[in-house]
Amino acid sequence: MQEADQQNADTLSMMLSLDGHETATAYTARDALARAESFRPQTILLDVGLAGTDGYEVARRIRAMPGGASIRLIALTGYGQPEDRARALRDGFEAHLVKPVAPEDKSKVLAAHPGSA
Repeated sequence: MQEADQQNADTLSMMLSLDGHETATAYTARDALARAESFRPQTILLDVGLAGTDGYEVARRIRAMPGGASIRLIALTGYGQPEDRARALRDGFEAHLVKPVAPEDKSKVLAAHPGSA
């Protein structure tokens, strides 16, 4: 992960914390999977453009974990075409956000019930 991507992840984590959410940040696919197991989040905002193992594969692995089916997965991506959104939804994500994520979009998706975004 490039330094700018890490800074963006840290900024998003800070914004979520300021909104009252408990957060944990991971910068690699391996770390994301480990955090999903140990942190047991209700929601994961997952960048689909990870180096090596992409976010779609990480989503599949999270879904296969015990309790993984109940985690709300939100795709973060630089790609915002209708087919990109359709792929994210088809591959196990409940919502699709295009980077950079506008605060109002983040709030709207997090406030929505799973499956409605």
